[in-house]
Amino acid sequence: MFKYVELCVDMRRGRFAKDGLIQYRIICQQVNISSLEEVIKHFMHLATEKAELARSQAQALEEALDFDDLEADKRPEDLMLSYVSGEKGKDRSDRELVTPWFKLLWETYRTVLEILRNNSKLEALYAMTAHRAFQFCKQYKRTTEFRRLCEIIRNHLANHNRYRDQRDRPDLSAPESLQLYLDTRFEQLKVATELQLWQEAFRSVEDIYGLMCLVKKTPKASFLVIYYAKLTKIFWISSSHIYHAFSWLKLFALQKGFNKNLSQKDLQLIASSVVLAALSVTPYDRSHGASHMELENQKERNLRVANLIGFIVDPRSESREVLSRSSVLSKLVSKGVMSCVNQEVRDLYHILEHEFSPLDLASKVQPLLMKISKLGGKLSSASSVPEIQLSEYIPSLEKLATLRLLQQVSRVYQIMKIETLSGMIPFFDFSTVEKFSVDAVKHKFISMKVDHRKGAVYFSSQGCESEGLRDHLSVFAESLSKARSMFFPPTKKALKPGETLTSLTEVVDKEHKRLLARKSIIEKRKEEQERQLLEMEREEESRRLKQQKITEEAERQRLAAEYTQRRNQRILKEIEERELEEAQQLLKEAGKRGKKKGKKPVMEGEKITKQTLMEMALNEQLKERQEMEKKLQKLAKTLDHLERAKREEAAPLVEAAFQQRLVEEKTLHERFQQLEIEQSRLRHAGDLEKKKRLSRMMKDKEIFQQRVFSKREAEYNKLKKEREERINQIFQSRKLERETRRKMICYLKLEEERQKKLHAEEEARQHEEAERRKKEEAEHRAKLDEIAEKQRQRERELEEKERQRREEVLRGTPIPVRPSEAARPTKPVPVTSNSPTSSPGKYVPRHLRERMAGGGGGGGGAQSPPPSEPDRWGRQDDRPNDRWRRSAFGGGGPSRSNWSTTRRGER
Repeated sequence: MFKYVELCVDMRRGRFAKDGLIQYRIICQQVNISSLEEVIKHFMHLATEKAELARSQAQALEEALDFDDLEADKRPEDLMLSYVSGEKGKDRSDRELVTPWFKLLWETYRTVLEILRNNSKLEALYAMTAHRAFQFCKQYKRTTEFRRLCEIIRNHLANHNRYRDQRDRPDLSAPESLQLYLDTRFEQLKVATELQLWQEAFRSVEDIYGLMCLVKKTPKASFLVIYYAKLTKIFWISSSHIYHAFSWLKLFALQKGFNKNLSQKDLQLIASSVVLAALSVTPYDRSHGASHMELENQKERNLRVANLIGFIVDPRSESREVLSRSSVLSKLVSKGVMSCVNQEVRDLYHILEHEFSPLDLASKVQPLLMKISKLGGKLSSASSVPEIQLSEYIPSLEKLATLRLLQQVSRVYQIMKIETLSGMIPFFDFSTVEKFSVDAVKHKFISMKVDHRKGAVYFSSQGCESEGLRDHLSVFAESLSKARSMFFPPTKKALKPGETLTSLTEVVDKEHKRLLARKSIIEKRKEEQERQLLEMEREEESRRLKQQKITEEAERQRLAAEYTQRRNQRILKEIEERELEEAQQLLKEAGKRGKKKGKKPVMEGEKITKQTLMEMALNEQLKERQEMEKKLQKLAKTLDHLERAKREEAAPLVEAAFQQRLVEEKTLHERFQQLEIEQSRLRHAGDLEKKKRLSRMMKDKEIFQQRVFSKREAEYNKLKKEREERINQIFQSRKLERETRRKMICYLKLEEERQKKLHAEEEARQHEEAERRKKEEAEHRAKLDEIAEKQRQRERELEEKERQRREEVLRGTPIPVRPSEAARPTKPVPVTSNSPTSSPGKYVPRHLRERMAGGGGGGGGAQSPPPSEPDRWGRQDDRPNDRWRRSAFGGGGPSRSNWSTTRRGER
């Protein structure tokens, strides 16, 4: 198969390649679909390679023709070809070398798309082929082929939706298939805008919207950003400023909500574009005074564009109120656009929409427009909009400023000179202002008349019910109310400042919380209502589509069965009628021939079949044909004899006429020759006379020629000298630049070496400092270890003394009594080590416990108790959890705590 497609490409037989690929697809569709994919890729690779090779050969040929000899004239054959065909050399070489291969490449793309359009297993290859075809149209500026390609892809999708019962039809509900189709449509949109095919770009936008409505899924935010960015360009080119502003608003909301990598500068430029696009909308409604048909068309167009932009509009409501200048300006604040714009744009918006200053409005707006025209530029890679130039809005903003000035002047003045009004408007001359004002007056935005004879402009009021006058009256009333409250403040009950502030704070907090709660409830209700509405619409649509599909399928089956039955009946009936007619016709012909020749006709009542009649008819026809051939042979022989006799009689007459014609032509030739000689003699005499007349001016001609040559030579020498001086200056400047660059490089190298040296010294110093710090820390640690060792030695000595003291106590050695205790005459304190309660962890035998209990009851204490039995579970002082009891066995030293001694004294 590879060899087959190679031969087709070499022979430029695209039709053969298409037929072969279709047959190969039938073979390997269910067996090895990857083989078809490899063959198609090889086919496209060969066609692309041949086209590129032909293009490079054409360029090489053109370069060879252009640079062989710059002083040589064009060849005669090239001149004749250019005059006859009207083509240049490059166009002719392209037509001869490049165009056939480009046609083959274009046919290759069409063939591959046609083969893969209904193959769900090769959707990725279909998308790749479409992308390559788009790039082909973009690279070679093939606008016609691009339109055809878009129409082909559009028809493929329409056929998918029309014939849904195909076996290998792609499933658009699958995420992978949907993503491939969306990628193809977005690539189509990009190429259409780059080729500036705006109508095709708008149709691509409609294709994307139709695809989204078909699958009921919203694409990714990155694709939606590209979608709205292209919409802004399309609407700006079509001068649909209101749609352009709404597209910018949606783009800003997407960028702000989903693009976390967007810088503040880029967001500021996008927000400024939104505000300027909204201000560029004409401040009056152009549908005012339109007919009913025009209003219906406008409503339908607004509804269609609103769906494309993504705004939900009720078809029963007025869509022009949703997509209006006032609505987009109200959304600027609610969407947070005004908080992100530049200060110049914010000031311009405030001046044009809120301030009333007819005399100095232009002087305020003009510097702001100059600053805004310098804003813009390329955005970062995080933004889907590559570049924003705010200067493109300047003409629309100047027109808006002019209309605002005329509107405000018409509210203040009744008459004004044309010169004064022209001086107040620095953007346009008065003729342009007059064009703007005519359109504004037509749509009831302002009311004015221009009197060119008197050089004046007359403004008239639009009635007391006009919106502008109502606004002025309301503003005037509010201002008077504020002034009255300032002059005559209302009397209030004297309250304490703390109580007033507390009550006001509580009221404000409650009102604020109530408003927030009400707002959140309203928003939740709206969202829930919209969600329920969308769910109901989706369910209703799915039910309708399912029922429609079932109905269509049943109707299709019924119609197919009826059609098959009718067709079979019709075929049988036609066969019977045809056989009957043939038999009757043969019967009639046999009867006629039998009557003419005196033969016995075939009787209708006789039993005869169709086969017999056909044999009889054939025999009769054969006999008639033989008789006719004999007659024709006889007639041909007669005609041959007649023609030969005619030619024999006409031969001498033809010869005589030929001789007479020769004599006449000779006489005519001699007469024309004599006439040409006389005319040549007269022309020669006239030329001699003309030469004699002009020869006296030859000297003047030579003087003039010499003067022109000398003047041009002087100019040439002057230009040559200036050019040499300019070249010398360039050489000197370049030499100075090279010297400066060399010095700068040398300085940079020295500076770099110095910095490296300083860096090395700093590193060495830091290393020494670190070593010194480590050494000091080691010495400090050694001192601390030595102190700790001494402390541990002291503690061990104290513990050894304490252990010896406890052993003495356990062996019965009396505890030394403090002097303060010996002075007391009361009963002696018993040894605490023998008390069961003094050491709960010590084992004491039963007879010792009884003895100790008896001795304690008698009040005696002179008898020393016997030593206690050693603890069967080990020594008491060996258990670390009993060390807190050591102080209960008697005096230690001054290092022991005093609480045990105090308690012993109390006993």
